[in-house]
Amino acid sequence: MAVLAGKVAVVTGGSTGIGFATARAFRDEGAKVFITGRRKEVLDAAVAELGPDVTGAVCDSSVPAELDAFYGTVRDQAGRIDVLVANAGIGTAAPFGEVTEELIDSVFATNVKGTIFTLQQALPHLSTNASVILTGSTAAIRPNQGLEVYAASKAAVRSLARGWALSSRAHGFRVNVVSPGGVRTPGLLELIPPEMLKQAEGRIPLGRLAEPEEIAAVTTFLASDASSYVNGAEFYADGGSAQA
Repeated sequence: MAVLAGKVAVVTGGSTGIGFATARAFRDEGAKVFITGRRKEVLDAAVAELGPDVTGAVCDSSVPAELDAFYGTVRDQAGRIDVLVANAGIGTAAPFGEVTEELIDSVFATNVKGTIFTLQQALPHLSTNASVILTGSTAAIRPNQGLEVYAASKAAVRSLARGWALSSRAHGFRVNVVSPGGVRTPGLLELIPPEMLKQAEGRIPLGRLAEPEEIAAVTTFLASDASSYVNGAEFYADGGSAQA
């Protein structure tokens, strides 16, 4: 039996990479899925590929009014949210000494402010015992040079999950974090030069980057009832890189 049969799932940042793989995995496990993205043409292509069980909406997760409009669509079409994946995020590299105010504002607006409002604006729509999953990163404990701001934003995400787990009884949800290491996504391939990627692969105990589908598999477990007593936890899907 499909482990998410009958569930309604939301995946922010679901048009590419890990978010897209997660939406596809949820669809395959029987969920009705809603995804967001900021680029309409990319979002439309993702929805066309994923099929009729997936609905897309252009939405910037760092803008509460846009989230409200999106959640209104989810409410009107599905009535509730059983699984919420706050996945939308960005990473921008800059050597320390060249970090700009604009870079900080951009990264923290999407990765931290966006995560906060993605859950907060969803609260009225969450079903009892809803599963909330935040996308973290091993960068939070093993920051790479040039990505210190990104790493700090993901450390904040982990801290938010710890705090929100304490509110789970009052609000009726549970919250966990999936923290990938290097994943073969368009975002990473655009951000890191090929020679640096090869070096990074050599430092991973499993000897390779992850595929987005491997991260989606962990998220699917946390979305399912099989993880019903897991709350406030962080799952590393990193091939052992942050543990070695």
